[in-house]
Amino acid sequence: MDEPHLPIVRFWDNMASPLEKPIAPMIARAVLAALAFIILGSVPASAGAFDNWAALVVAGDSRAHDGAQSAVFDNARRDLVKTLKQMGFAEGNIQHYSARPDLDPETKPLRADGAAIYKGFLKLTETASAGCFVYITSHGAPLGIMIGDSNVAIRSIGDIIDNSCHDRPTVAIISACYSGMFIPVLRAPNRMILTAARPDRTSFGCSEDLKYTFFDQCVLESLPMVQNFVALADKAKECVAAREKAENTTPPSEPQVYVGTAIAPALQLTYSFMLN
Repeated sequence: MDEPHLPIVRFWDNMASPLEKPIAPMIARAVLAALAFIILGSVPASAGAFDNWAALVVAGDSRAHDGAQSAVFDNARRDLVKTLKQMGFAEGNIQHYSARPDLDPETKPLRADGAAIYKGFLKLTETASAGCFVYITSHGAPLGIMIGDSNVAIRSIGDIIDNSCHDRPTVAIISACYSGMFIPVLRAPNRMILTAARPDRTSFGCSEDLKYTFFDQCVLESLPMVQNFVALADKAKECVAAREKAENTTPPSEPQVYVGTAIAPALQLTYSFMLN
């Protein structure tokens, strides 16, 4: 899932509103987030844990590693959206994007474009304000990820989450080569981050003959077996390692996980789920 050939872009460099934030307010928000999660961690799990969360699911490309057309990313997008609804995410709070929305008239995804995703998710999180779930599956490069026709800088994905989700509980899953590089950019006490590979490793399975990438398939297969996102990370990592060993793909991708200190107890208690 390696896409090294396009220049890295930040798709809102010419937007009127500045995106950089002073450090002091960010520290203050982190402290408030930690206090909030201490309270949340004592609240029992409920069936509506995600009903006011905003969800963003992006299939960033429509090509296999050799350039041939492939539905591998869109298959994961479509089936993950179905799973999120089963988990209790409200349909109106799920935005999903595709590099080829014309090929999926049934689920009607929006067109994957960096600026459109930024603006759309920012608007969604004004009303769906309890938490954020972000899943991006695409080709990756060491400093970026494919979104539509652009190789988008990791920092730009960070800006989407920073400016839309703020200090809310946030789960971000990035399925791409070199996606471990997202963790230093996205990490915060209120966030959990799961990536398909180490910062210096590719991930596998984006050929046109497969339904899903290795990592996406492991996530989708593991979700019904677990009851929280931390357990999902562990299960998906085991699944990927077993698949890569069985198919003799090397070097191993070694998916990475980061769990912030503020969100950790709430993931176990408040934000649990159960699928049939």
